[in-house]
Amino acid sequence: VDVYARLLADTISKQTGASFVIDNRAGGNGTVGGNSVRTAAADGTTLLFSAATHVMARHVMKNAPYDPLTDFAAVARVGEAPMLLVMAPNQKPRTMSDLVAAIKAAPDKWTFGTAALGAPGHLATIALNQAAGVNATILPYRGTAPALNDVAGGHIQLLIDPVLALLPMAQEKKVIGLAVTSAKRTRLAPDIPTIAESGLAGFDHASWYGVWAPKAMAPDLVATLSSLFAAAVNQLDSEQRLAKLGIEPVIEGPAPFASYAAKYVTSNAALLKAANFEPV
Repeated sequence: VDVYARLLADTISKQTGASFVIDNRAGGNGTVGGNSVRTAAADGTTLLFSAATHVMARHVMKNAPYDPLTDFAAVARVGEAPMLLVMAPNQKPRTMSDLVAAIKAAPDKWTFGTAALGAPGHLATIALNQAAGVNATILPYRGTAPALNDVAGGHIQLLIDPVLALLPMAQEKKVIGLAVTSAKRTRLAPDIPTIAESGLAGFDHASWYGVWAPKAMAPDLVATLSSLFAAAVNQLDSEQRLAKLGIEPVIEGPAPFASYAAKYVTSNAALLKAANFEPV
């Protein structure tokens, strides 16, 4: 999220002369940063850049401070990214079928980390548990780095998160890259198979990135901002800079983005319910 936000901000700055400050506010499953934008002036100077984690707040938190869909104005959806399943280097499975068999044989010995409840990696982990017919424990962390470090150290066994975040340690053999979650292999690591082609047909989960504004922002200002982000995505794609990050370009304006987000919440709320997930 931080890397892509800075890249977009830099591109828009060069295109328009506007300046940006990136204020990375972690915590509360993204609601700390989200709330600061929700209560900001709707004058176009304060925006929220987030992964899909933002829209799931009400479904993973008992006391979410807002409704992500109705308390913000959708500006633009700007990209998707496949995720990677990595495993601790001290584990023996080297294929998805071997991993599923190992979890079924000893479910109490397998734990997934997740960077945040409601994050795309968390939802993909639940979906993987269901698709494989297993019930491995899912342990929430405060971000990707501590979860990934615990996988590398063998303290937990598995983690799903965007490829950009996990691939460097997989390439260094500090963790084992088993499979990607999207329907197609990623251009960043074409040798790593998808979960779908590894035996769980139809499996397809990705992270996505969007821009939100305070709810009261005027529609014409929302439209102007949306066009700025669309131009930035187009330029970054033409320069092949997104491909280097494993990000697929998306150019989706306010109305289609709002519709997409609502459908995403509905489908993943059903996924959480089927897993008997209880908000915390």
